[in-house]
Amino acid sequence: MRKPYVLLLPLLLFLATLATPARAADNGSWSVYPVSSAVAARPYFYVSADPGQTIEDEVVVANKTDEPLTFRLYAADAYNTARDGGFAVKSLGERMRGVGAWAELPKDRVTVPGRATVTVPFTVRVPEGAEPGDHPGAIVALDERVEQGDGGVALGVQRAVGARVYLQVGGPTLPALSVENVRIGHDQPLIPGLGDSTATISYTLHNTGNVTLAPKVELKATGLFGRTLLTRDLTKLPSQLLPGQRVRLTEHWTDAPQLDRSVVTLTATAKGTEESAKASFVAVPWLVVAVVVAAIAAGVRLVVGRRRRPAGPGRPGARGTARQAPTDPRPKLGRTAGGRR
Repeated sequence: MRKPYVLLLPLLLFLATLATPARAADNGSWSVYPVSSAVAARPYFYVSADPGQTIEDEVVVANKTDEPLTFRLYAADAYNTARDGGFAVKSLGERMRGVGAWAELPKDRVTVPGRATVTVPFTVRVPEGAEPGDHPGAIVALDERVEQGDGGVALGVQRAVGARVYLQVGGPTLPALSVENVRIGHDQPLIPGLGDSTATISYTLHNTGNVTLAPKVELKATGLFGRTLLTRDLTKLPSQLLPGQRVRLTEHWTDAPQLDRSVVTLTATAKGTEESAKASFVAVPWLVVAVVVAAIAAGVRLVVGRRRRPAGPGRPGARGTARQAPTDPRPKLGRTAGGRR
C-alpha cells in the first residue's frame, strides 16, 4: 500500500553573515553577496537614495558544489520574525512594498556552474512618493528544487540564500520605540516556602518610527514600600528592529516573591528614543488565605449563633413574665354610712 504524502514548502532563508572574504550569506552549498568595491569587501548592500532616484549595483551568486545549480532570483522586503525577531525576507509571490517592489533584475533565473560564480546586475528605482527612512530587503537566490523527507508524511523544503539590502530613502527620519501589552503570569506554591515561585513577563516591542533600531530593554521590579526586587538588562532581543515591525518577547523571573505586591517596569531604549511600560501582580499564598478566611467565617457564625439563641426559663438572666394575682371569688360587702355593715 502506498503511503500518503503531504508536501510542505517552507522557505528557509539563510541570511547569516559568515567570515568569508566577501562576508557572504551562505548555506554551505551556495552564497550570495555584493560585488566588492575597490576599497574593500562589502558585508551587505548599503544604499542611500532620494525619492525618484535610480541606483545600480551587482550581486554575486557562488556555487560551492561540483554540479551546476539553477536559481530563481528575486528581490524581497525584509521583516522581523515573530518567534525571536530575527531578520527574514518575504517569500516569492508575497506582496512587496519596498526593495522587493523597487529592485529590478535582468533575468529571474541564473545557472551557476560547479565551483564557479555568476555576477548579476540589478537596479533599484525609488518612486517619487517613497516614504523617507529605512526600507530593508534582500536579493534572494532560491533553489526551486524540493528536498523531500522520508516517512508517511514527508516534509518538502526549498532553500534560499539572500544578500541583505539596507536602503535608506532621503528625508526626515524619526526613531521611535514603544513597549506594548505587558503581561505577567505568576506561578507559586500553595504553601509559602514549599516550592519555587516564578513569573513570566511577556511584552511587545514595536518600532513605530521609520529607521532601523538596535533596542535595549531594562527590567526592574519593585515591591511594597518601593523595595527593589529585581534589576536586569534583557539579552533576548532582536539585534535589529525594522521600521513598523512588532516582536513579542518573553522573560522569565525565577525566585519571584511569594508574598508581596510587585510592579514590573520595562524601559526600552534605542538611539534617539526611550519608552517605558508597567504592569503589576499580587503574590499571595491563596491556600493559606482561604484557610484563614474559612476559620474567621466559622468563628463569626459561631458567635452570631450564640447571640441569637433564645434564653429558656430558669436560665440566668432570663426574663420572667408578669404574674397576675389570684382574685377572691367571694363577694365583698361595702361599708354603710356610720361604719355599719
